[in-house]
Amino acid sequence: MLSKIINGASLKPRSGGLPKQIVLLLHGFGSSGTDMISLAPQWQDALPDALFLAPHAPQRCGMMAAGYQWWGLSGLAPSALAAGAASAAPPINAFIDRKLSQYNLTDENLALVGFSQGTMMALHVGLRRSRPAAAIVGYSGMLTETTGLAGKEVAKPPVMLVHGTADPVVPVAALHMAESELKRLGVSVTSHVSYGVAHNVDPVGLRLGRDFVADAFSAPA
Repeated sequence: MLSKIINGASLKPRSGGLPKQIVLLLHGFGSSGTDMISLAPQWQDALPDALFLAPHAPQRCGMMAAGYQWWGLSGLAPSALAAGAASAAPPINAFIDRKLSQYNLTDENLALVGFSQGTMMALHVGLRRSRPAAAIVGYSGMLTETTGLAGKEVAKPPVMLVHGTADPVVPVAALHMAESELKRLGVSVTSHVSYGVAHNVDPVGLRLGRDFVADAFSAPA
């Protein structure tokens, strides 16, 4: 089992009070929480009571010494992605449980936001928690697998997927495949394709993700 997540970057609620929500930012392969937290200042006005948490993945990335990985990503073969996501899920779930308990919050006060490999983890974890999160936003990522969900009660938080048409790392087809499979499972999915955008988040996608999370937190339980 991977080591416990204890480090990373964070941004306290702009309101100055105790957190009423937690936005968990999961970085991509070879990146870090320090990179991922850069999204948070652009979301704070819409989410003034949210605590933004951007942990480093527990493993150092062998290919990029300054970065981290949720698991060693050697390829996009479905079986390898499924095994990798499953191996990385326990420390993320433990981190979520610890933080929700610390601030006396529940899953309905949680949003999962991922980029690339972090999107894989946000979707994997978010579909398998016992209670649904308020929202999942996935940038430039993919759905690893859903075969393990057959016959199980699936958590169905609303999901937004954003992907660039010029992504050379994870093809935009991954968005369409994920959207189709999530809808098959009964998950509400909103998607946006950013034309000409590569493997990153453009201003439009960033704004759409922010508004999606803000709307999810304000929706009646």
